[in-house]
Amino acid sequence: MNIDFRWNVRIPLRDGLALNASVYTPRGQTAAAPSILALTPYTIDYHHDRGVYFAANGYPFVLADVRGRGNSDGSFHPFVHEARDAYDAVEWIAMQAFCNGKVAMWGGSYSGYIQWAAAKERPLHLATIVPAAAPYLGIDFPMRRNILQSFLVRWLMYTSGRASQTRIFADDDFWSSLFKRWYRSGRALCELDELVGSPSPIFQEWLKHPEPDAYWDALNPSDHQYSQLRIPTLTITGIYDDDQPGALEHYKRCSRNCSPGSGRHFLVIGPWDHSGTRTPQKQVGGLPLGSASEVDLPKLHLEWYSWTMGTGAKPKFLHKLVAVYVTGAEYWRYADTLDELTAGWRPLFLDSAQNANSVWASGWLSDRIGSGVPDSYQFDPCDACGSEGDAEARVSGGSVTDQTLVLALTGRQLVYQSAPFEGDEEVVGFFRLSAWISIDCPDTDLYASVYELSPDGVTIRLSTDAIRARYRLDPRVSSPVAIGEALRYEFDQFTFLSREIKRGSRLRLVISPIGHLIDCTISFHWTHPVSRDRTHLVS
Repeated sequence: MNIDFRWNVRIPLRDGLALNASVYTPRGQTAAAPSILALTPYTIDYHHDRGVYFAANGYPFVLADVRGRGNSDGSFHPFVHEARDAYDAVEWIAMQAFCNGKVAMWGGSYSGYIQWAAAKERPLHLATIVPAAAPYLGIDFPMRRNILQSFLVRWLMYTSGRASQTRIFADDDFWSSLFKRWYRSGRALCELDELVGSPSPIFQEWLKHPEPDAYWDALNPSDHQYSQLRIPTLTITGIYDDDQPGALEHYKRCSRNCSPGSGRHFLVIGPWDHSGTRTPQKQVGGLPLGSASEVDLPKLHLEWYSWTMGTGAKPKFLHKLVAVYVTGAEYWRYADTLDELTAGWRPLFLDSAQNANSVWASGWLSDRIGSGVPDSYQFDPCDACGSEGDAEARVSGGSVTDQTLVLALTGRQLVYQSAPFEGDEEVVGFFRLSAWISIDCPDTDLYASVYELSPDGVTIRLSTDAIRARYRLDPRVSSPVAIGEALRYEFDQFTFLSREIKRGSRLRLVISPIGHLIDCTISFHWTHPVSRDRTHLVS
């Protein structure tokens, strides 16, 4: 193996503590070279293969445990110390004999967030970042649309203590059983950590901040900090990446606040799930992908580092600033901006001849304004059946082709379908749904999802959004719901999609509950448009 390796290297921090790191360098390195930093809460053994890869390809690679994890000093408080600690690590690397003073960063998910946290502190020697699947706190982690994720208890257990509880964390059946027990118990969300056997002060702290408030703002770059960035950035996310909303929020805010010429910000949106943003697979959630989807992302990183740190040409893959994969067509589309790909829209209106609460008696999406007759469903979380829970587990486990949940929710959801497409159409961008809704309870969660339904009955989930009723007007301000009164809801945070809808296929819109709140009856009072277009989808 053409690398040298040092274990238990200590990186000093400004408060006297130290991070634990492994240092990988090219075998027999004689000249200082651009170097790469990655920090992780999952212990450094998790990314050993990346250290070997980059060092074998000429880049010294420093892989460090974040504060309080692995063999690093201190206590782990997620997201709180990462900005300053990453700054200190960058500057320490720049002073080492193996480094020429240019430091890049690598990593996805939490490690992607750390790159943005470091960049907002503007370390003198930070040359470039490549954040993959990076969450934006308060937008897609630890909640989405003000709906806190029960998954957090599982993640907080995984990252508690010094070692990673890898096998416990990966046991889906184990966690599904625990969550079902909590759900059926009727106990409050604040008791979930205690009920599953993993009491967490962090979980309790996050519950006190159900809105994207100043607590979360302080952990993200501010608009001013985005405007001060002067380094080239490559953002990577996926169509089915759980942190896609966060990755795109960073991208949009950075693009909006940085002046032209202040840096080079590239965006790649592949057909990948969360882990696929680092290691693409031939399928995602049961959906097969074309060979063009299998981008060699480690090689792309190498080419990016070479280009941005002055030793090579621009990566050939990055023809333009934005690269988006179109599933179904199985090729990459390029543009200078994301807006260029999402410029047009077409409205579709909701209507039904009867109560559209089943796939067998669905309403329709059409170009004509409907009759305005309201549709409704009734949902009681206490009535959740086993098949529904099993279906939810499959969907939450990453399936994009399983329609068992839609079938299991018959009578407790609303379903609308379009006419068959008359020809193949590329749909790239964001859906938007405007609807007038009344509920007979103080609050509820509403989940909207859009599918492609092929002529042979296969369904493919395209995009989702959700709203907690009391935050329908502003995610930062709770507004009381007038029980029984029709109020306007704007589902305007659908995930990005990029798909060629085939001739004969239909769009299916499903509005359903998120099953952990309260009994309620939902009524859709008037028809307002959902839309589809070759580019942008908005009403």
